[in-house]
Amino acid sequence: MTETSYTSKTPCVGLCSTVYGDLVCRGCKRFSHEIIDWNRYQPVQKAAVWSRLEQLLGQIVLARIEVVSALQLREAMAAKQMLFNESQPMAYQAWRLLSRADAPALEECGMRARQGYTDLTLKQLREEIDRDYFSLSEAYYQRYAAGNTSG
Repeated sequence: MTETSYTSKTPCVGLCSTVYGDLVCRGCKRFSHEIIDWNRYQPVQKAAVWSRLEQLLGQIVLARIEVVSALQLREAMAAKQMLFNESQPMAYQAWRLLSRADAPALEECGMRARQGYTDLTLKQLREEIDRDYFSLSEAYYQRYAAGNTSG
């Protein structure tokens, strides 16, 4: 992943749980040592964290949602005054829109639920995605980062 302007910014969403002892933040899904060391990270380190977050979230989102129209997704984001960042994966863009409390229905923003998820409300879908994203991030931490927290 090449460094882009968004990778120099923090993934923080303002809901940090590491202050309560979580090793993986329930808000942004970064590891506690990444949050602590973020301002010391070089651009390549920040880009690597962003890449992991996007890949893990993409697995969860794309298993449940299909983006059928990138144009509709962009238009829905524009209607909510959200910047569509071409360098971020489509699944990440979809999640950014869906994670808003005032997100439109999937069909209104160029998406549809995959089989097995069509009966969920948008709120239930968001909660399930967030829960599974956190679980996947915790599993990744246990497998690859626990005991190796040098930035």
